[in-house]
Amino acid sequence: MLTDRPPRHAALLAQFLDSDRLGILEVPQDARWRAPAESIDSAMRTGKSAAVREACAEFLTLASDFYKVPKPLVRVLAARPVRVREGRWATELFGDYAAEKTLIRVWMRTAVRKQVTSFGTFLSTLCHEFCHHLDSQRFGFRDSPHTRGFFARTAALYHHARGTPMKRLFWVGVRGARWRIDWPRTNRGI
Repeated sequence: MLTDRPPRHAALLAQFLDSDRLGILEVPQDARWRAPAESIDSAMRTGKSAAVREACAEFLTLASDFYKVPKPLVRVLAARPVRVREGRWATELFGDYAAEKTLIRVWMRTAVRKQVTSFGTFLSTLCHEFCHHLDSQRFGFRDSPHTRGFFARTAALYHHARGTPMKRLFWVGVRGARWRIDWPRTNRGI
């Protein structure tokens, strides 16, 4: 995971820095999101997007209620779009969020083989897009940048929903005032 470049415009930079500092996201004291997450997993095994959409809507309703934000709409689409660039470099779109429509879109099948994606990848994408919704609706971050704080908030939501232990994220600076997760160090927890 790679952070966005800090913006040059002063107002956007201030929001970017606020997002970067906001690395903590409170989660419920109980396991209320675990059952809806398990419903998403079960629905994905059916391979039917309507069942997955219903399970996602249930998860998003509970999360929205907890954070006291309007519930976003959700669309579960088939195979991920892929964009191929010169030199055979390709990117896949796992999900997106349209703030003006409060709409989350997530793709449940891989781009090339059209197989149902793994539950972990799918739930991680749903949590990521919901965090964009939170940025817009709760924190007032107009552009919802990908900052270290954003990824920490996403991880908190994901791990709580899965019932897995939260890992501290370790970061390494890269060119252009960006950061990437140092996965070996993060996985060792040192």
